[in-house]
Amino acid sequence: MILVAGPYRSGTGDDPHKLEANVRAMNEVALKLFRAGHLAVTGEALALPLVETAGGTGPGDAAYEEIFHPVAEQLLARCDAVLRIGGPSEGADRMTAQARAGGKAVYTSLDDVPAAR
Repeated sequence: MILVAGPYRSGTGDDPHKLEANVRAMNEVALKLFRAGHLAVTGEALALPLVETAGGTGPGDAAYEEIFHPVAEQLLARCDAVLRIGGPSEGADRMTAQARAGGKAVYTSLDDVPAAR
């Protein structure tokens, strides 16, 4: 299971269209990994529906702060590796550092991900 970590809020000014584009970029990479035989996941796929259900109204509100990064950290604990994509992102960099500290593989390109077994 590979966590795809990339920018979500960084550089968006919380513009909904830019946030959506960042999620789409992560999902497109996750789909490529899936088609290569891996189980690829994003923290956004799990956290954002929970934030919405909790009454979140936008990035950075109380529901977002309660749920978004804690979900990603719990998900990372169950992943075998991280694929870091995109540009600057404090959150994605934090996930990458935690993965390395935990002895997990960290990839920075799809081409670096080994073939699925």
